[in-house]
Amino acid sequence: MIRRSVLIVVLVVGILSPASQSLRFELQSGHTKCIAEDIKSNSMSVGKYHVVNPNEDYPLPDSHKLTVRVTSSHGNSYHSSEKMEKGQFAFTAAEEGDYMACFWAPDHSPPITLTVDFDWRTGVHAKDWSNVAKKGQVDAMELELKKLFDTVTFIHEEMFYLREREEEMQELNKATTSKMFWLSFLSLFLCLSVAGLQFWHLKTFFEKKKLI
Repeated sequence: MIRRSVLIVVLVVGILSPASQSLRFELQSGHTKCIAEDIKSNSMSVGKYHVVNPNEDYPLPDSHKLTVRVTSSHGNSYHSSEKMEKGQFAFTAAEEGDYMACFWAPDHSPPITLTVDFDWRTGVHAKDWSNVAKKGQVDAMELELKKLFDTVTFIHEEMFYLREREEEMQELNKATTSKMFWLSFLSLFLCLSVAGLQFWHLKTFFEKKKLI
């Protein structure tokens, strides 16, 4: 009971904590880098990316382009763009699992290194609250209440999701334990059978030699 309470507190703190605004990474020409995100079904997901200009005093070189693909664990494509300096995507996950955002930089001679800024948000963090405030014409208190309500809803759904994953892991552990039991039993049976055959072979050999 104490462990479950601690787990709930950690989950709530993790969800209510400010999400990382941006991920910055380097990508060499001719190479691919993929980033995975575990997303539940029916969850909103939004992402933005752009190539950082190495010299702000000049326009971004034509060689600094990206090809981006966002796919689900089942191979379904949710976003695709080729040779772009920047872009964005938004979708509602139809299936749960790991979603992959893969970035590829075209070959270039001599090789170059691109710096990419990537912002990927899911769930309650994916909602544009400033846009909600403008459209709904709500005051600050009502906006905070809307945020809190969505956060609590998200936590509630996340708890059910974690419970389902826990049940799946328990079933997998039971199946694995059962398989290991039968494998151990089969290994023991084979060892005893081999030992019996060896004993029978030695006994027959000694009897033929009239040693026993």
